[in-house]
Amino acid sequence: MPNKAVRLILIGDVVGRGGRKFVQTVLPLIKAKFIPDVVIANGENSAGGLGIIKRTADELFEAGVNVLTGGNHIWDKKEALELLKTEKRILRPLNYHASTPGNGSMVYNTASGHPVLIVSLQGRVFMEPSVDNPFTAIDEFLKKNKVPIVLVDFHAEATAEKQAMGFFLDGRVSALLGTHTHVPTADARILEHGTAYQTDIGMTGSLDSIIGMTREPIINKFYDGIHRKFEVAKDNPILDMTLVDVEPKTGRALNIEAHRYFEATYGQQLA
Repeated sequence: MPNKAVRLILIGDVVGRGGRKFVQTVLPLIKAKFIPDVVIANGENSAGGLGIIKRTADELFEAGVNVLTGGNHIWDKKEALELLKTEKRILRPLNYHASTPGNGSMVYNTASGHPVLIVSLQGRVFMEPSVDNPFTAIDEFLKKNKVPIVLVDFHAEATAEKQAMGFFLDGRVSALLGTHTHVPTADARILEHGTAYQTDIGMTGSLDSIIGMTREPIINKFYDGIHRKFEVAKDNPILDMTLVDVEPKTGRALNIEAHRYFEATYGQQLA
């Protein structure tokens, strides 16, 4: 880690019980190796592959996650409506209507004394159109922000929307990291004005799956158009994450690294 840098880790969408259990297994080793100041995970798929509940959130917090971000599936379990009213460490997207339960951001105070502003934001292209414009929402929000270190989890489908947001926020946030598609992109870099960027950091769930779900029902739907019940896949888990080092006074990113850990080799990878 660069001297005196603040280290942020964002873990890709945690899918179901298998994803949660793999976080519990691997995260202690990740923290021991990288010594992050804050660990964030996208938790909107943590309960049965769709949604979040108190039990699944607690498992991730107990494993060492500090903050959970959300997305379009954050409401898929009824319990979330009450949970987000009281659990400030779980974020729903900032650009939902102001009347929506929960918060779209929080400041996490690190042990080193540097506050980190974490924002959950949701795209609109190919997604739920009823959310507010994410560009105007984050623009207005950042005008009121005085915290130098800012990480935005942009939960969006379209690559172009994510790239546009990255350039729109370049120099205004420390990191703009994409989630939602569950497939990591090979474009982690620091943009011209100091923002760490990656279109999608991936997921934590079964590698032998279709975005975390068992393959056959989805393949059959593409083949004949008939919807079947999707189930969370369990075999061969992976954990995708992205690490960002930030200069605390300016909020500029100094380093970005994307990592993937496999069930069979995570011990060697983290040795």
